[in-house]
Amino acid sequence: MHKTYIFEGNTTNEAIEKGLKELNVSKNQVEIKVLEENKRSFFSILAPRIVKVEMTLKEERKRPEKPVKKEIIASEEDIEKSKIIIEKFINEFIEKMNINEVGYSIIYEDSLLKVNFEGDKLKVLIGYRGETLNAFENILNAILKGNHLNVRVFCNINNFRENRVTALNELADKVSKTVIKTGKKVTLEPMSAYERKIIHTRLQNHNNVTTYSVGEGINRRIVITLK
Repeated sequence: MHKTYIFEGNTTNEAIEKGLKELNVSKNQVEIKVLEENKRSFFSILAPRIVKVEMTLKEERKRPEKPVKKEIIASEEDIEKSKIIIEKFINEFIEKMNINEVGYSIIYEDSLLKVNFEGDKLKVLIGYRGETLNAFENILNAILKGNHLNVRVFCNINNFRENRVTALNELADKVSKTVIKTGKKVTLEPMSAYERKIIHTRLQNHNNVTTYSVGEGINRRIVITLK
């Protein structure tokens, strides 16, 4: 049953505002009905005017919950098939690229087929801010998808991913201080969706600045500005 409350005021608006304040709700969260309005007459001009309103709290509408994406657990057979396909591709790639002194491991962990490379001369595989590494990862995922294997690949080289997260968090902190000091927004260089998410997450609870993205495709970038 809905809860109902009565409030009084010298005017209808005053009674409503009083009720909203006491209930700590907005106008669209209650149903309002004017119960009594004693209007002044010529003979009762000195009598105080009283308006009574009835407020009924509406039922809170529950927002429809977003469907939870079920984590797809790959079968042991698919995982083993994926490992074989990826290992074959990587070995051929290393041979054709004539990359020496490189080691790698392939493990299935956290629902990902993680490919970790180690070596002293692998900067060429990382590229500018990880662009080449991202492209290589996309190729491996496309190969598995083409083989109808529902296994996702994650690539890393000499802990580049972890170091990149640290660098982006430091960038977010540094730029946010600049924005607060100057009062001017700052637009960062284009980033991948993965990197933009790191910046957004770092500053999402910041007291003074906020972030949003502009641009399309490879030119999409983050803007950091005052709230």
